[in-house]
Formats: sequence, structure tokens, C-alpha cells
Amino acid sequence: MADQTQYTVEGMTCAHCEASIVEEVSEVPGVTGVTADHTTGAVTVSGEGFERDQIAAAVKEAGYTLV
Repeated sequence: MADQTQYTVEGMTCAHCEASIVEEVSEVPGVTGVTADHTTGAVTVSGEGFERDQIAAAVKEAGYTLV
């Protein structure tokens, strides 16, 4: 069963921001699903075998900051 972890991201202001984060985080090995909500700053990541540092790096690559 896949784990689900919620993170908070600073800087998301629109649907384009959400899409950028989803695209980058989806490329992390072990990630099977990503949702982002700019109204709350929440990013929910599903999958197995990924580390917080990998998610933070992907979020940074998209231009945002993992809190």
C-alpha cells in the first residue's frame, strides 16, 4: 500500500503553480500521485521510497519552497 504524505509549499498562487509542482514532483522516483492546492499551500504526495529531500528538490526546481 502506498504512503501518502502532505507538505506545505510557499509561493503557489494559481493553477499554473500547482501544475508546475505536480509535474516536477511526479518525476521523483517512487512517487505515484501528486495533488497541489494553491489556496491552502498543500501538496499531497503518494507513493513509496521517496524522501522529503527529494520532494523539496523537486519543489525548488519548480520555483517554490517546501516549508
